[in-house]
Amino acid sequence: MFKKFIAIVGLLFGLSSPAKAVDINQLLVLESHKIFNQVAPSAFDFKKGDFAKYSLTIGGFINGSMEMNVLDVISEGVWIQQLVDLGFAGKQDMRQLMDPLTGEIKKFIVNGKEQAPPDRGQVELIDQREETIDVPAGRFECVYIKAKIQADGNSTESEQWINPRDVAVMGLVKMASQTQFGQMTALLKSFKKN
Repeated sequence: MFKKFIAIVGLLFGLSSPAKAVDINQLLVLESHKIFNQVAPSAFDFKKGDFAKYSLTIGGFINGSMEMNVLDVISEGVWIQQLVDLGFAGKQDMRQLMDPLTGEIKKFIVNGKEQAPPDRGQVELIDQREETIDVPAGRFECVYIKAKIQADGNSTESEQWINPRDVAVMGLVKMASQTQFGQMTALLKSFKKN
């Protein structure tokens, strides 16, 4: 299944500058939804109650967690919540109404305040391949993507391992990206797919 995805994954990932608080959200795989949906419309099967939980490490000194939840599936799209807890560095509750067919973010709410959807920037694909990885939630066959992202006058590289077939919400299994505080890593700890 994953081999047919590899050739078209080059349009990936709306990522942006690590300087803003909402950038953890932008370092996720919302844009990958469009690519996978072109070849396997059932790859993203959002159901209310689906969730994925992650451990987060930033710069080797900030440890926290992230949880992504499907809050609701309505005629206008899918409501996805992302809860980020970075301990002493703060907490954030992000909610977005996303078109499940295109990945377009229709509404974006951070800590109860509606904001303009984040700028996804320019993406240059560096590498893509199939890879099997181990994370706390188990072993997964993934599509590995490394990309360079230019947004808001900044450039960063991101690596992501995704499997929307088996992993709930956005299919993210692992992510590694540079931030202003050093390397950020997210590892899948658990998930529920209804």
